[in-house]
Amino acid sequence: MARPVVLSNGRLHVGLNLYAQVHDFYFPYVGQENHAASKNLRHKVGVFVDGSISWTDNGNWQFTYAYHDGSLIGSIKAVNDSIGVTLEFDDCVDAEHDVFLRNIHIINMRENEREIKLFMHQVFFIGDAAGNGDTIQYLPDSKSILTYRGQRSFVIGGNNAVGKPFDQHSVGLFGIEGHAGTFADAEDGILANNSVEHGRVDSTIGFTQTIGAHSSGRVYYWVVAATNNRDAIDRHSEIQDKNMVINRILATSKWWHNWLSPARHFAQRLEPEFQKSFLQSIMLIKSHIDHHGSIIASTDTTMLHHSRDAYGYCWPRDGAFAIWPLIRIGYKDEPLKFFEFCRKALRTKGYLSHKYQPDGALGASWHGYIHEGGVEAPPIQEDETAIVLFVFAQFYDVHKDNKLLREFLLRDFYEAMIRPMADFLSSYIDDTTGLPKPSYDLWEERFNISTYTTATVYASLLSAATLAEAASDDESAVRWRASADDMQANAQKHLYNAEKGMLFSGLKIKNNEIEKDQRIDSSAVFGAFMFGLYPFDSEEIQSSMSAMHQALKMPQPEVLGIARYENDQYFLVNSELPGNPWLITTLWLAQYYIETNNRDEALKLIKWTKDRMMNTGVLPEQINPYDGKYVSVAPLIWSQSEYASTLLDLVSESD
Repeated sequence: MARPVVLSNGRLHVGLNLYAQVHDFYFPYVGQENHAASKNLRHKVGVFVDGSISWTDNGNWQFTYAYHDGSLIGSIKAVNDSIGVTLEFDDCVDAEHDVFLRNIHIINMRENEREIKLFMHQVFFIGDAAGNGDTIQYLPDSKSILTYRGQRSFVIGGNNAVGKPFDQHSVGLFGIEGHAGTFADAEDGILANNSVEHGRVDSTIGFTQTIGAHSSGRVYYWVVAATNNRDAIDRHSEIQDKNMVINRILATSKWWHNWLSPARHFAQRLEPEFQKSFLQSIMLIKSHIDHHGSIIASTDTTMLHHSRDAYGYCWPRDGAFAIWPLIRIGYKDEPLKFFEFCRKALRTKGYLSHKYQPDGALGASWHGYIHEGGVEAPPIQEDETAIVLFVFAQFYDVHKDNKLLREFLLRDFYEAMIRPMADFLSSYIDDTTGLPKPSYDLWEERFNISTYTTATVYASLLSAATLAEAASDDESAVRWRASADDMQANAQKHLYNAEKGMLFSGLKIKNNEIEKDQRIDSSAVFGAFMFGLYPFDSEEIQSSMSAMHQALKMPQPEVLGIARYENDQYFLVNSELPGNPWLITTLWLAQYYIETNNRDEALKLIKWTKDRMMNTGVLPEQINPYDGKYVSVAPLIWSQSEYASTLLDLVSESD
């Protein structure tokens, strides 16, 4: 299930699902400790009117989603014609405080005055745990619900437009000992007003209002997150003041407008039809950046219910691609924190590992130290180290006029990160081919010498040589540039299939023989083109692009997206397809068209991608080409960043 609205301040991150329910609730890291990760932990929203209750996920509500212009404030409209009620939500995570805020407008669509009760349900398994040992209490002094365990505390509160707090509450057990949850207590419109429970617990609060014909009422609702009970309760008390929710939403709106100023400058240079979606993508990227610097691939936990894990990690590669459009726009703080995160994560031998948790700990992985044929090697994707080095060099170059920043970057990163990375990349060379030693490919599936990895290592060594010259490390500059030159020469010798006019996906060495993977892979073509392994106007690139498009396009002519590679089985919706269309690979093709002055073809792909967006700008990983439904997670920050980068290419191309 996609998250049409995600809200974040870099510590508290909330994902709202298609039913306006809280579906993900991360704290105190973006992407780590999802206190609502379990399949059943949706925070239900219900309306009791005319003797019955209607929950927003019962199929009778129609939803529209948007963000306020220029800010990460969600706007959700839920209409239920059968009961004659509309709910309008303005939602945000406070930019300065760890509080989730909802301004809820309740509209009576009928001709008569009615009593309408709004029920808000909350359930947490604190710390990603199974919920055992959580405590929940009603606090009469502060008119709130407190849920806590250890150093995680959540306080739920709310009031109406005149400052009156919720008039009903219930706390109890959830999903244990025969208890469905306190939301069931709301089915008759009356909550039991229980005051305490522990174990697997939840709560429901109710607001009763008499609303005239074709009139409306309003409820302000919030959840405070903190690392101790006192801070959570104190923050709740501040929010209880009349108009405080509105004031904090307005303050958050102002914060986002200020933060977006550099992006807005670039957006104005785009065609009007792309300006809004560009800004939305930039905000979505920002929403997945933790305040410690990690950049999460996706906070959508849908995959947890189908796979062993989700995308709530920082892949250094994904992070580098995500930060690249921000660098091009001129942001400094987010790139610096990301590079600091990578510097701290760097292994002593000079490489980055597969992926990381937001707190810097090593992430889960299916890559081992023993590979096919008993080969022993670190379980890495070498391109991740290379791309971080490459993008760091781009960051340095973008600020060529900022002497103080460039001096700081060399002082704090050259010896600690750049030199170890480049030394590793220049020494981790296969004796047989003169190319990078085998590691896992971009798609995390094959342990080989991939063309994509070769391209990124080549480009990063050239970038490192330039940084070495700036740092007066001439010996390293000569060595790294020579290594890159040798690698390019060996790539031209080994990686192109002249008979088929196509770049190989990669190579394997078996019994001192070179086995060539002839599978058509978009990453091989994109990498060789984007990172300059072959000239973009060379026969190798041109023929490979043509072969790639022919092999990876969809059978439906109206579906312009292309697959990752031939016979891609990942979430495949039909065996007749080469794979599902990925938005990343589709935008890569658009970037090639821009580079080769084929703007019209690029615009077709960009517009096709934009048409796949939700109204909030959210893009998924993959598309079902038959019905257009999202496949895998949404949003995927790599998709958002490639969309933003492609639009920036359009701006650069027009300059």
